[in-house]
Amino acid sequence: MEQKIIILHIDLDAFYASVEERDRPELKGKPVVVGADPKDGRGRGVVSTSNYEARKYGVRSGMPISIAYRKCPKCIFIPVNMDKYVAESLECQQIFRKHADAFEIGGIDEFYLDVSKRCKNFTEAVALANSIKSELEEKRKITCSIGVAPNKLISKIAAGKHKPNGVTVVRQDYILDFLAPMDVDELLGVGPKTKFRLNEINIYKISDLRNISKPQLIEWFGKFGSVLYDEARGIDESPIVEKWETKSIGRQTTFERDTKDRKKILETLAEIISDTITQLKSEKLKYKTITIKVRYEDFYTTSKAKTILTTDDEKTAQLTARELLIPFLEDERRVRLIGFSVSKLSS
Repeated sequence: MEQKIIILHIDLDAFYASVEERDRPELKGKPVVVGADPKDGRGRGVVSTSNYEARKYGVRSGMPISIAYRKCPKCIFIPVNMDKYVAESLECQQIFRKHADAFEIGGIDEFYLDVSKRCKNFTEAVALANSIKSELEEKRKITCSIGVAPNKLISKIAAGKHKPNGVTVVRQDYILDFLAPMDVDELLGVGPKTKFRLNEINIYKISDLRNISKPQLIEWFGKFGSVLYDEARGIDESPIVEKWETKSIGRQTTFERDTKDRKKILETLAEIISDTITQLKSEKLKYKTITIKVRYEDFYTTSKAKTILTTDDEKTAQLTARELLIPFLEDERRVRLIGFSVSKLSS
């Protein structure tokens, strides 16, 4: 008998880079990096997305742009255009939503679909997954990879196994074998620090993790130990959450060189405020609190916030943020990064 719950996890392949390749056909087949301008290897900031050609050179998301340039000087570097990617994500969501009994946004390029009611078994779910992939490619000219599984955890891990443009199916009776050979950091929530601690006690694979009792894991990792115990066995009962409450919206920018150029800093602030308010309005939200963040050349980071009357007005945001930022510019240290965000959001 087939598993009653069937979840699809859809992961848009190298999303930002794929959108740029679609809109600029001359990029096809070339290594593309979406992120800051490397400035002949001296750029600041990080890689937002690299396409699969760039990944052949070892370029990965989150990598400092200067290192990406050293690994692949012939990569084509394109600045982030968040407005374009948000708009494209919304178009993709329209395709996915109509195929789901319940739909959850996991990020700008990741989505969960509960298809338990419309698919009697995994065979029908795989057919639906392939149909969704075909519709996405036909209508939006980009690809995705899909994991089909009995829960969110396994569907997400599965979606990453045959990228790009693949479908990976993990039925209930295959979950333990599917997870066993994987490194422990394949599990959700296992970052570099947790992986290091596990490796220190000779736990490298998920199969190794299963040899540790739940009480022992809780002793080592607190409440997260119980999560590790369940995840190592593919247990995940978290439901599809159809609507998350957005806590805050914001942007931050790392300067190419640490600077005390007041005009440049204020102009950069104005740009990221404009981008943030554009996204805010596209989501039909208003804000009440404005926060400014500053990181100096010695990496000391500080912030200041102000709560005002609820609004979506950009001029108010610009004036308030400038007022918050200017005292920080009196510091003798150069500025490495500035950030802006709005919170206490409402419809």
